[in-house]
Amino acid sequence: MPDRSWFLAANGKQQGPYPEAQVRDFIARGMVTAQTLVWTEGMAGWQKAGEIPGLMSAAGAPAIPQSGGPLMSADGSGSSLSIDFGVLDFIWRTILFVIGMVLVIPAPWVIVWYQKWFTSCVQVAGRPNLTFEGRALTIVPWYFGAIVLAIIFAVFAEESGNRAIGQVDTLIQIALYWLFLKWLVANLASNGRPLGLSFSGSFWAFLGWNILTALSLITIIGWAWVAVAQTRWICRNIQGTRRQVAFKGTGLQYLWRMIVTVIASAFIIPSPWVCRWMMQWMASQTELVERGAYAKI
Repeated sequence: MPDRSWFLAANGKQQGPYPEAQVRDFIARGMVTAQTLVWTEGMAGWQKAGEIPGLMSAAGAPAIPQSGGPLMSADGSGSSLSIDFGVLDFIWRTILFVIGMVLVIPAPWVIVWYQKWFTSCVQVAGRPNLTFEGRALTIVPWYFGAIVLAIIFAVFAEESGNRAIGQVDTLIQIALYWLFLKWLVANLASNGRPLGLSFSGSFWAFLGWNILTALSLITIIGWAWVAVAQTRWICRNIQGTRRQVAFKGTGLQYLWRMIVTVIASAFIIPSPWVCRWMMQWMASQTELVERGAYAKI
């Protein structure tokens, strides 16, 4: 009966109905596992997908993981990302990262080392063993090139007395962040295979968001809504996925959490815990949704 419709159970909630073809696609992507409870008309009760004759094998999944991630919901919203790491691990790695950045020369290697660790802490449904495959030598030219340009413009501004020229340094930093974002997205992999992602947001749009962020500081709290809007723009411009990356957090949610993070970090000791708490919230608000479903968020 290939035209059956299935209901799925995930996180204590009923989802569906889904056409059987879509359920098979969920299985192939690892979003439905052998342990996922399913039900269709004619069944006496809920059963594990792995116990339904022909269901898992019909999907053509090469391997069935024993623990599944969250499923797509019936309204088109998707599975959330998650992140977790040990606090002590976070502390010593962050200290070394800061030291490496201060010393400037080892910065590219430290950035790659830290990013590899951080990426391994992120969990994405259907994308097991997420890794970062970027290499330090790739960013060395534009990293040190940006430093040299910043120094040249700073010296020129000092000699000419034109302070406005010195502001070019800020523009160079923004360009560096934009290049880093493109490089980061392009080097994500799963199970050792590149995901083929890219970031399509233009530099001028990225510059505009940074200018808007600076202007929003005048409003005292408006920066939180701008930060959320920029995060959504970044997510929308991640290309190469079958599903769209979307951020569903609101400005108010971001605002009070950032205030708590800043206050707690001022006491130094609780800062690693509160930083992890903030990162986990950001990850939980980032979802993979069906294309076109973003307008509903």
